[in-house]
Amino acid sequence: MIRLCTAALVSLVALSAATAQTLPSLGPQKPVLRAEATITGDIVRIGDLVDRAGIIANVPIFRAPDLGATGSVSADAVIEAVRAHALIGLDTNGLTEVIVTRASRTIPAKQVEDTVAAALSKQFSLGDPKNIAVSFERELRAIQVEPNAQGEPRIARVNYDARTGRFDATLEIPTGASNRGMLRLSGRAVPAVDVVTVLRPIERGAVLKDGDVSIERRARADTGRDVIAELGQAIGMAARAALQPGRPLRAADLMKPELVARNETVTLIFEIPGILLTVRGKALDSGAEGDVISVLNEQSKRTVQGVVVGPGRVMMSTRQPKLAANLTPSNATAQ
Repeated sequence: MIRLCTAALVSLVALSAATAQTLPSLGPQKPVLRAEATITGDIVRIGDLVDRAGIIANVPIFRAPDLGATGSVSADAVIEAVRAHALIGLDTNGLTEVIVTRASRTIPAKQVEDTVAAALSKQFSLGDPKNIAVSFERELRAIQVEPNAQGEPRIARVNYDARTGRFDATLEIPTGASNRGMLRLSGRAVPAVDVVTVLRPIERGAVLKDGDVSIERRARADTGRDVIAELGQAIGMAARAALQPGRPLRAADLMKPELVARNETVTLIFEIPGILLTVRGKALDSGAEGDVISVLNEQSKRTVQGVVVGPGRVMMSTRQPKLAANLTPSNATAQ
């Protein structure tokens, strides 16, 4: 028989007590309410809202929010729902509600629009899908499907009236791991082009800036052939007449900015080989860069023709154009 001395026995007892204080409790832990939960499927179960729910974790208690939606359930409602299933001592952890989100996969509205355009392009020869303007009778929004839904939307059937541009289509959408649903769509689809429009009223002669114009998609049949399709063709140009927002810009609507105004005092530049002369003149016409205008030479009181080369500057040549048969090597008439 092995005997322990009194001192050793006391030490062993003390060690056991200290060890017991440092070890975690091996008893059952209380169920605790979660602050938030993400649900897959249309049913909320006890285990979705309560940690350590035990054998009743899979018991359904609430209906889940719609796909992609977020809602909340009060802590009191959870306590009441689990009481019937003998879940005792639920710790709410100071929470008053649980935020519940229904998991989903989003199919953007633009993807649906592109799918319709591609089908119309292929079946009815409407040209490049990116140049087809599609509008729907009802506002098209993003579609939410189960996160495990496989595949992409596809057109099951489509009809098109080329005279009116009306279409009617049935879209097949993946809704689950192996399920697919049908969505009926109708609207109008027409070949389209990019057009430049102004964003605000523009006065005659005003020069267009970057913030004055934008690009919109319009039906090709409603635009004509001379519409401006690129912002660079409009920015820096001047309005030939007053412009109103929303109307496609045409080449005839714009002109080069006027650098010389009618009756403006200008610098008239005479250039001959090796000599550059300038005199004051009065513009008898307005003109943009490169335009030929009439200018009154204030020194000679004669009207001459010149080319606008800059703001308030008109260049003229000292040679008058003549027929080749009448030219002689030394014949040149100065203004």
